[in-house]
Amino acid sequence: MPRTLYAEPVVRDRAHLNESPLWDDRHQVLRWVDILAGRVHGWDPATGERTLFEAGLPVGAVALRQSGGLVLAVADGFAVLDGEQLTRIADLDSEDGELRMNDAVCDPEGRLLAGTMAYSHEPGRGTLHRLDPDHTVHTALSSVTISNGLDWSLDGATAYYADSPTREVRAYRYHEGRLLDPRPFVTTEHGVPDGLAVDAEGGVWVAVAFSGTVRRYLPDGTLDTVVRVPATVTTSCAFGGPGLDTLYITTATENLTPAQLAEQPLAGGVFACSPGVRGRAANRFRG
Repeated sequence: MPRTLYAEPVVRDRAHLNESPLWDDRHQVLRWVDILAGRVHGWDPATGERTLFEAGLPVGAVALRQSGGLVLAVADGFAVLDGEQLTRIADLDSEDGELRMNDAVCDPEGRLLAGTMAYSHEPGRGTLHRLDPDHTVHTALSSVTISNGLDWSLDGATAYYADSPTREVRAYRYHEGRLLDPRPFVTTEHGVPDGLAVDAEGGVWVAVAFSGTVRRYLPDGTLDTVVRVPATVTTSCAFGGPGLDTLYITTATENLTPAQLAEQPLAGGVFACSPGVRGRAANRFRG
């Protein structure tokens, strides 16, 4: 029988589409984005201090950079952020503005994998791109719809990835930046798989959007833990805190009706719980 945990609000924003939570261990702050608003948020749990960077265009995700600062998957490409200075490093074909970036995560070798999707959610229009440290861009997967939820097994040999409308997280053999030989890992019920994170024991935590939960699966696919969140659109999760023992969860108000918004006053905020396991430090982009 899976255990049940309950997440509590820590940042009470009413954001549209919070995503990409990331623990910045150098500065001991949690970072995340509000995608369509183009906002990169920072929050220090120890002091409550907040920071905000307005990118001026949609930002799908944020990742740490080994040389300092951040790397962003922006609407139609990639950029690095040093302080308040945003510098483009690679461009993508956005098909006349019909596509945008969604989730992005660095792999253990310092490459950034980031997926595009159509604003219309049209099936198969997206691509999972790989940005190498030399700033060249390659295709990791093609014909995806809503690219989400990417992290790696403890040995780095398996990549867990979700194309959300399929309702399935798949496990891929990961070799030299390529996702190969997909196999089903888990299929979600009563929601769709969004962002995910692998903990220090190999458990896979999946934010299941529209279910108000984050669920931990063992490497064999067994459901181990359900975290209940008082906001139905759970978008992603990440481990943070000085001991990497806090699970942070982002949520959104996107697609909620006025009645649902009234019923969920905390929707669009950031939540946390103590899951009893530790996470891993985020990989850094080496470019």
